[in-house]
Amino acid sequence: MDSDLAEAVIPDWRDAEVPHRLRAVFEYAAKLTNSPADVGREDIERLREAGLDDRGILDVAQIVSYFNFVNRMAEGLGVELEG
Repeated sequence: MDSDLAEAVIPDWRDAEVPHRLRAVFEYAAKLTNSPADVGREDIERLREAGLDDRGILDVAQIVSYFNFVNRMAEGLGVELEG
């Protein structure tokens, strides 16, 4: 990801101009993070339509899930971030 794109998505990716494929990944990541029980076949199909293959979809799911796990562990243990 180039630095201009990274800066554009930091405030709110929904307002940024991002490629269709990346927007699909962000939408999936947000849904998997905020309401994982609601993720279904249609979400996976959207990722396929955006150009991800099964390996890419697996990678996205694993990365999002790992970050969610680590963040929840840190929150649950009261870990404070360094400055």
